[in-house]
Amino acid sequence: MKKDIVSMLPEELEADFVQLNEPKYRAAQVFRWLGRGVRDFEAMSDLPKSLREKLKESYEIYAPKVLRKQVSAIDGTIKYLWELRDRQAVETVVMSYQHGNTVCVSSQVGCRQGCAFCASTIGGLVRNLTPSEILDEVIFSQLDSGKEISNIVLMGIGEPLDNFDNVMRFLTLVNHPQGMNIGMRHISLSTCGITERFDDLAARDLQLTLSVSLHAPDDETRSKLMPANRGRGVRQLVKCCREYYEKTGRRISFEYAMIDGVNDTAYHAKLLADIAREVSAHVNLIPLNHVEERPFQPSTQGHMKAFIKILEEQQVNVTVRRRLGSDVDASCGQLRRKRERSAQQAAAQSEGLS
Repeated sequence: MKKDIVSMLPEELEADFVQLNEPKYRAAQVFRWLGRGVRDFEAMSDLPKSLREKLKESYEIYAPKVLRKQVSAIDGTIKYLWELRDRQAVETVVMSYQHGNTVCVSSQVGCRQGCAFCASTIGGLVRNLTPSEILDEVIFSQLDSGKEISNIVLMGIGEPLDNFDNVMRFLTLVNHPQGMNIGMRHISLSTCGITERFDDLAARDLQLTLSVSLHAPDDETRSKLMPANRGRGVRQLVKCCREYYEKTGRRISFEYAMIDGVNDTAYHAKLLADIAREVSAHVNLIPLNHVEERPFQPSTQGHMKAFIKILEEQQVNVTVRRRLGSDVDASCGQLRRKRERSAQQAAAQSEGLS
């Protein structure tokens, strides 16, 4: 089988090139071409033709295709639906802030976590993305949008810690000085709380920001919203967050989607404040993006203000995430779901005609 060359590091390419009777320095040349988004060996013009032929024989290379691109008329947010080599699709979002351009990438096709308010998990997990597929989300979003990417958030479709090894290799690739060279302090990894991976992540001392999708501070509410809470529990999650902070010195961020009448009461705010203070966490409140297949609605402005007031009175550092891309299917998974529904409808019509 051919190797996935975009998922390889320069030192791995060097070892391969020695086996191909090629000088080691060619590995750095190839790695730079790949980091620029070149996905055709023939376009690597500073390589001898003999090496280009060897590369075609030994390695696979692929560029994702834009299935759909939506640009917000409100704030310029760009949402991509990419087609992968097996015709599966994932979403990527490019958002512009005063501090630079951020790309939100997916780590899996679908998701097994089953969060009750999320579009990404409808239909379950299809497969993990390879390191090269995650990297290509960043590279090709930058190339297509013309916006230089300075920040990355792993908050798209999928659970990053459920695809741990591939995500860790992606981080090494995107951080590499001969590649995109995006610093770890400019990268956030979001998890629903796969606590058994926290120690593995802490041991790597990556200096990224760990964002925990909390969404409820008590087991009764969180287990209804997030099946990942069952068998772990909020207290176990808080314990692991505290240990992660103590090991890395990196403050954790709690992501908290505000859902009307579900997790936005004074009771929830007070419990959240206690937890945030316990682990010195920052709280990022997220106005819920409504998903067609889900019954939940975003909190009212009144509930949001009252919730924030309680947190601030308890000396909790809290911000509210700006709602970007509200006119371009802002919630992760919605574009992919539209594509799947269209395919299902077409199949049903075909069966009806046959």
